[in-house]
Amino acid sequence: MFEKLKSGFKGLVNKVTTTELKAANLHPILENFKMNLVENDVAFPVADRICEEMEKRLTGVQVKRLEDRKKVVEENLRQVLLEVMLTNKRVDLLEIASAKRSKKEPLVLLFVGINGTGKTTTIAKVAEFFRSKNFSVVLAASDTYRAGSIEQLDEHAKRLGLRIIKGVYGGDPAAVAYDTISHAKAHGTNVVLIDTAGRMQTNQNLMNELQKIKRVVFPDLTILTVDSLIGNDAVTQAEEFNRCVGIDGTILTKVDADVKGGSALSVTYVTQKPILFIGVGQKYKDLELFNPEKFVQMILR
Repeated sequence: MFEKLKSGFKGLVNKVTTTELKAANLHPILENFKMNLVENDVAFPVADRICEEMEKRLTGVQVKRLEDRKKVVEENLRQVLLEVMLTNKRVDLLEIASAKRSKKEPLVLLFVGINGTGKTTTIAKVAEFFRSKNFSVVLAASDTYRAGSIEQLDEHAKRLGLRIIKGVYGGDPAAVAYDTISHAKAHGTNVVLIDTAGRMQTNQNLMNELQKIKRVVFPDLTILTVDSLIGNDAVTQAEEFNRCVGIDGTILTKVDADVKGGSALSVTYVTQKPILFIGVGQKYKDLELFNPEKFVQMILR
């Protein structure tokens, strides 16, 4: 994962370590590095922020030994990347689910995103995650637009042994979501996961439909699934969904196949909403809780 991003950071550390830490020396190195970041799907404002911060922090730093200089460069880079990736709002899904269960209320998660991001499969993975932590789960097939979407979610439900509430194609997706929550309340089910139609962020009618679902069911969290392989389009999608619908967090899919890694750095920064999980394979258990500290440690290895 993220081989190109790792290689770029390694190259930066080596170049900066072997140069005198003066603005005149650092600026051209960091300008080149900025382009390297952008080529690896890091959004320009994020690349700009990383390089500006590095120049500010390292200019004029006095370090005699080469070994110590490398440590100083790495530590500053680690801090800058963490600042880019951390948000003011922390979301602990298990903590929220436990608090809701103690009140005998279901946790309601609304999933949004465009077709092809792996949203429906991700919902199944999130269901498996909660089930493995002893929470009961029901699925809402509120994608009443895309042909085959209800059957796809139904197939996942069968494989996982979960209840699913379905509507009909062309039906009201908000009504399906509402009925699922009512079912969960009546049966003491802990978690409701709502699938919705994959829509282009530019399709205003479908965005309005999402807003309607939110108004009807008041989800605890709205989660955007983003395909990490689409690069800067992931950032555009995240910005638009956040602006039009309002999101509380993202799940990055197909991360195991992502050699660049820039989406992971950028999505949090532009939305100021945390990445909750990353998808790292095809199986239901191939979903990892996202940890910014661990991510930064990995790309600086």
